[in-house]
Amino acid sequence: MPKRLKFYIDGAWLEPLSPSRIPVIDPATEAPFTEIAGAGQADIDRAVAAARAAFPAFARTSQAERLALLKRCLAAYIRRYDEIAEACTREMGAPIGFARSSQAMAGQKHLETMIKVLETFPFAEMRGTTRVVKEPIGVCGLITPWNWPLNQIVCKVAPALAAGCTMVLKPSELAPLNAIIFAEIMHEAGVPKGVFNLVNGTGPDVGQKLAEHPDVDMMSFTGSTRAGIIVAQAAAGTVKRVTQELGGKSANILLPNVALESAVRQGIGACFINSGQSCDAATRMLVPRALHDTALAIAADEAGRQTTGNPWSADTVLGPLVSQTQFDKVQRLIKAGIDEGATLACGGLGRPAGLNKGYYARPTVFGHVRPGMAIEREEIFGPVLSLIPYDNLDQAIEIANDTAYGLAAYVQSGDLAAARDVAAKMRAGSVYINNPDSDYFAPFGGYKQSGNGREYADFALNDFLEIKGIVGYGA
Repeated sequence: MPKRLKFYIDGAWLEPLSPSRIPVIDPATEAPFTEIAGAGQADIDRAVAAARAAFPAFARTSQAERLALLKRCLAAYIRRYDEIAEACTREMGAPIGFARSSQAMAGQKHLETMIKVLETFPFAEMRGTTRVVKEPIGVCGLITPWNWPLNQIVCKVAPALAAGCTMVLKPSELAPLNAIIFAEIMHEAGVPKGVFNLVNGTGPDVGQKLAEHPDVDMMSFTGSTRAGIIVAQAAAGTVKRVTQELGGKSANILLPNVALESAVRQGIGACFINSGQSCDAATRMLVPRALHDTALAIAADEAGRQTTGNPWSADTVLGPLVSQTQFDKVQRLIKAGIDEGATLACGGLGRPAGLNKGYYARPTVFGHVRPGMAIEREEIFGPVLSLIPYDNLDQAIEIANDTAYGLAAYVQSGDLAAARDVAAKMRAGSVYINNPDSDYFAPFGGYKQSGNGREYADFALNDFLEIKGIVGYGA
């Protein structure tokens, strides 16, 4: 039986105890190309029991031992790098060049970052006569999404391993093959039996049951705000820690002195990256009213340059959306933008010309978007940009912050001091000034309904640790 029809539990690939099958769809063809096993309660119990049994010994491993383990994980990951990228292309439609340069690379970067963090991380300190120690929280349930699969798997698994926790991973059933490869990487690296476990299945059948499980001490979830609420409610009965990285509706404020053309063209990239399927995508571009029409023409031109098509082609920039459900949602919101009177500058309903199969959406730009429109309020998760004119900077900041979300925000300006001032007023977990390079040491997470807790680097490591004060230790 192939591994995709098994689960990785207690250091071995085991056949399901309560088997079901879930088809995996190629979003470029709309056809199933394989299937995976779906877990039932007995499989979840078995995985959690393995993690619980492995915890005492792994929690006692030294910092040096865990550091060596992470380095072996990194080496094994690099050996499987091309397979990981190809899996991302096949199962979630990421263009192969992007899958190699960004999707697979994100996992590698998180491992490299956590290794550097763990080399010097202080697990204990003295405060007067009290010794303050940080200890692993226990068994962790990890639920990850389909849109950046390796990014989210590794930015949870790496800090959990560094902390000395054991875990059960439930990846998205829409993009599960990369997680199976990752489980093989963990095995090759010599992760002790029971420390890392993998079960596949749907959110209601597996994710919710994992969150409810009394032997799970922490849940780390990435996904929609709706699903995050369900996970938090399921976890509340056992008062376990819950960290969440949820939805977003990020604003990109262009200040009046901005280099307009480059800022708008880069803004298209910040919105359309991964076919718009990123929780921190810069989907709302706020521009001075006097510059709006010029910005709209530039945005439409740049959107028209985005090559949409076969994700296996080296020339493709935008691949398909991940599923029929996602395609239908994007179409619904594009229609809402048209019906509510926004100016459709390019794109619109349906597939791009020449693409009659696959979940491809047309790169779309709306102008004259008003606060309160559906395309301004709802997370679209597709290649759709809304341009919103503003009259003064205070109004721009008010519009940007007037959202249920607070994951990311963007500011573009020729005046760094002015950009910093705006950044200080943005209610978001991450603010990006003038399109900076990625920083895997920066905290990542959101305000408001974008979640709680922070991922990446030492911020993530702290989320997987309990704090103990030993009073009188130095008396």
